[in-house]
Amino acid sequence: MAEGAGGTPEPIGRLIDEFHRLPGIGPKSAQRLAYHILRVPERDALALAEAIGDVKRRIIFCSSCLNITESDPCSFCQDQRRDRTIICVVEQPLDILAIERSGSFRGLYHVLHGLLNPMDGVGPEDLHIRELVERVRAGEVTEIIMATNPSLEGEATAMYVQRLLAPAGVRVTRLARGLPSGADLEYADDITLARALEGRQEL
Repeated sequence: MAEGAGGTPEPIGRLIDEFHRLPGIGPKSAQRLAYHILRVPERDALALAEAIGDVKRRIIFCSSCLNITESDPCSFCQDQRRDRTIICVVEQPLDILAIERSGSFRGLYHVLHGLLNPMDGVGPEDLHIRELVERVRAGEVTEIIMATNPSLEGEATAMYVQRLLAPAGVRVTRLARGLPSGADLEYADDITLARALEGRQEL
């Protein structure tokens, strides 16, 4: 059996490396996860592997809003009861779940899949901003709600989108300051999110 540095068997070392590549997983956490997988029954480990494979095989991005979905268009874009003149722009699909829990929004969504961050090399071309502009140019949209997180990157992204959409004459608003500075949208409570939506302000 091939062994890596420190006598770690190669399959374990590879699993640790793969876990370490996940966001928020440091070296120690990666080791704990790998040894946990080693200890659980084989059926549990295979169920995890199957679930990961299933996500990669079956989950796609909605061609309209870029949300994750099993069918295209997604359930939000298909729902004719939703207000098609308002689009709420979020960073990640998880943010949609948070806003839906608040019960205060009945429009459509658009997922950027990130925020502008020049320090990390993330520019406008790395986000789904072009698709948002195309949706606005289609003519039905009258308001864009920028629901990016209240961080430096979230503010910069909101201002960039506002400048980009200014020629289209569409109203661009920002969530009210009920959200604490630097907090992630997905962790905000339902009441705070509802008030932030209701008190949104022009950019």
